[in-house]
Amino acid sequence: MADVSGTCVTYLESVNANTIRTSQAQESQEAEEIMPAGRPSDYDPENTPRQANKVCLMGATDADLADFFDVSETTINNWKNQHPEFLASIKEGKKQADANVARSLYERALGYEHSEVHVSNYQGEITLTPLTKHYPPETTAGIFWLKNRQPDKWRDRKHTEITGANGGPISLLPFEFVDADPKNTEET
Repeated sequence: MADVSGTCVTYLESVNANTIRTSQAQESQEAEEIMPAGRPSDYDPENTPRQANKVCLMGATDADLADFFDVSETTINNWKNQHPEFLASIKEGKKQADANVARSLYERALGYEHSEVHVSNYQGEITLTPLTKHYPPETTAGIFWLKNRQPDKWRDRKHTEITGANGGPISLLPFEFVDADPKNTEET
């Protein structure tokens, strides 16, 4: 009779080896799903959008954001692509900052007033005097405003078009190059 016990042991060893290889492969796949490649992101979904909005309200550019978060500008762009709330907070902050500047420029162009309290000290007695400060219109701010809001009417550049006869193309006359140096002329 053939040695059945040896065959059974060999079969069991091969099944056991296959089971171990299969379980190792499954563990490897699970590990890949749990742990993405690369270092962990510094993006914090609770704080990063709020902080970005506040920094943008102060006029920050994407380069300034990268410096603030201590990351590269590419990372800022990746965060904008991967996190819609981050992109929205940046857009909102920049929009509000631009609106504040536009309002200030508009006020400077028209002139404005504001209340103020003047504090003075005369012979040891402090006097508080309410007053209204008036700022006259500023010509440069008005020009800047108009050039940007109505460029067709207020821009410095004028568009000039040159055409030939009857609005057609300009025709070029035939010409001949003449050497001005008499030494270069051939004697005939």
